[in-house]
Amino acid sequence: MVDLWSGLAQAFWLVVTLNSELIEIALRSLRVSMTALLIASLIAMPLAALLAVKRFRWRRVIIAVLNALMGLPPVVVGLVVYVLLSRSGPLGVLGLLFTPTAMVIAQVVIIVPLIASIAHQALRDLWQEYHDLLISMNVSQWQKIHTLLWDTRRALLTAALAGFGRAIGEVGAIMIVGGNIDHATRVLTTAIALETGKGDFALALALGFVLIAMAISVSLSIHWLSGTEREGRW
Repeated sequence: MVDLWSGLAQAFWLVVTLNSELIEIALRSLRVSMTALLIASLIAMPLAALLAVKRFRWRRVIIAVLNALMGLPPVVVGLVVYVLLSRSGPLGVLGLLFTPTAMVIAQVVIIVPLIASIAHQALRDLWQEYHDLLISMNVSQWQKIHTLLWDTRRALLTAALAGFGRAIGEVGAIMIVGGNIDHATRVLTTAIALETGKGDFALALALGFVLIAMAISVSLSIHWLSGTEREGRW
């Protein structure tokens, strides 16, 4: 118990003094996850809107696959991305393995199905409400998608928040493709795993505090941006 309180005290001191190693790892983690979230959202949200608006032969199959991929094991994603980016792989010539870019790729693959599935549910419900109106106005497919995306922006922010939570907390896939290299690819989750294994519980706890604080901060920011607490919408 004494060791626990000692570790907590040291962790608190590292946080309040803005330990340079702690800040470096936290900023890298945030940069990688936010980049992955941006790319994944640009892919997933238009795809979700298209699946809600357009009817085509393989639509139901694609929706079912996206829902199934929400539970895709991250370590499998990491392994597949590793094979693709390795020197003997088809993309090995790019030299992306063990770089932040490889970590972004892995996170994008993991969170695209999650964001798309959540967004599709909201967009589908709104499309049922808007269907007759938009059809009667004879608008283009792009205008339909744009209207749905704008009017469901709060639900889409929630989907993005879910994607960010999945990305920032990921460890298996990015450990495989990033290598957890100091000052290069080490992020919060991989650093926590490493420091815990080394017995440096103070730094591990400090990293954990920062990870929790980042997740809460982003969540509050999403609520503020979406305006759910204003005008009686909470």
